[in-house]
Amino acid sequence: MALPLSQLPQEIIREVRGRKGLAFLAFVIVSFAVLGAGFVWPYKYQSETIIFVDDRNIIAPLMEGRAVATEINDRTSAAKELLMSRSLIEKVALDPEIYPDAPSDPAALEYRIANIRSGLSVRPRGDSYFSIGFSSTSQMEAFRVAQKLGQVFIEETKDRKRAESRNAYDFIDKQVKSYEQQLAQAENRLKEFLSENTDGTEQEANARMAQLRNQLELAELEKKELETRAASLQSQLGGIRPTITQGRTEDAYRERIRILEERLDSLRLQYHDTYPDIVILREQLAELRKQRDQAAERPTDVSSLEGEEAVNPLYQELRANLSTTRADMATVDTRITSLSRLLEQQAKRMERIQANKAQYSELTRDMEVNREIYDDLLKRREKARVSMHLDIEGQGLNYRINETAQFPRTPSGPQFSMFAAAGLFLGLAAPFGAVAGLLQVDPRIRARKQLEEDIGLPVLVEIPEVRTPYEKRRDRKVTLLIGIFAVLTVTVYVTIVVLAQMGVI
Repeated sequence: MALPLSQLPQEIIREVRGRKGLAFLAFVIVSFAVLGAGFVWPYKYQSETIIFVDDRNIIAPLMEGRAVATEINDRTSAAKELLMSRSLIEKVALDPEIYPDAPSDPAALEYRIANIRSGLSVRPRGDSYFSIGFSSTSQMEAFRVAQKLGQVFIEETKDRKRAESRNAYDFIDKQVKSYEQQLAQAENRLKEFLSENTDGTEQEANARMAQLRNQLELAELEKKELETRAASLQSQLGGIRPTITQGRTEDAYRERIRILEERLDSLRLQYHDTYPDIVILREQLAELRKQRDQAAERPTDVSSLEGEEAVNPLYQELRANLSTTRADMATVDTRITSLSRLLEQQAKRMERIQANKAQYSELTRDMEVNREIYDDLLKRREKARVSMHLDIEGQGLNYRINETAQFPRTPSGPQFSMFAAAGLFLGLAAPFGAVAGLLQVDPRIRARKQLEEDIGLPVLVEIPEVRTPYEKRRDRKVTLLIGIFAVLTVTVYVTIVVLAQMGVI
């Protein structure tokens, strides 16, 4: 049965008083065990190097958009991952200044590497600082390893930044040269294609075909007009006599001259004086004027004159117009034939253009895509060049040692004084704690409430413990004896602690 909590302190004190010897023995064992642990506890010394992350120098705003500074996102974790790498820790483990007499066999090297990794720590110190610490049982080892880790970390980050920017530049430069060759090949293929296919573009072919169709339509309309005109002239010629009979009087000649002069004036409005019809009319006019003068010299008493056959001027004019119209028709027929042949050629040209259109589009698209990528890579290469020079000059994101490692004077963690104080406290608390634990598992009934509450039996009366005078005298002697031993034990304990602090032990 569990003892009620209200009765627990009273029972603990009673049990400790009843078992003074065991309580004293527990005190001695626990206190000296803790003190002994303080003697054998491996004290570690820690030294730290404070690193400053310089990412706000004046170069960053000046070169913004022109260069890309090397950055590390979670600086503390990135620094820890870098410091934990084997290549970096090997540099520290093989340093003769830190381990001058250390064996160089693989097993010893692996042990030192494991020891350095277990003692290494990286902690953030605000937004722009973090510390690289190392813990060891040796003060000199902790100091030298922490100092060396800071130096190696700075050198490694600088080398990696330079290598990263150089590799980025080399990669982009290779891509630029590769796309330059591809662009040159695409341009050469396009030039060869255009030199082999001189038909032009689809737009040009469509414009030329539209022009030829318009010309052909106009020529066909003109041909129909000329055919209509030729038919009309032919029908008019069928109703007119080629010659006419005229009297040889002066008035008859005058009338004929007037008609021919009108005809001549009409032809001069359309043709030059060298035109055949004009030349013929002028000769006819000259002949008629001569005949008119001769008729005027003849006697006027002649009652009648003989007529003569003459060329009908209207017939002559219509015949000339018909000849001109037929010549124009032949010209238009020739033009229509030529335009039809040109249209057929343009249709074949369009077929060739359509057949080459897909290839031309592919060549043009390849060249444009390669040119866009090439131009973009040129800009990126220049940015990479500037970034590489920034890293070489030590600009951009930099790590600097803000505080070098200090030689540790005192160990880190629990010290001997803490073990000494904890030994006395735990020694005093051990008997009471042990009795409290035993009371909770002891099945015996020790209080009235255990019977009334747990079992439900009424308790009428309690009989107190009665001790005889002999028992009381014996108890006082035991108490005095244990008190003397306790004082001696505490004296010895304090003496040991003082000697240990003085370095005697």
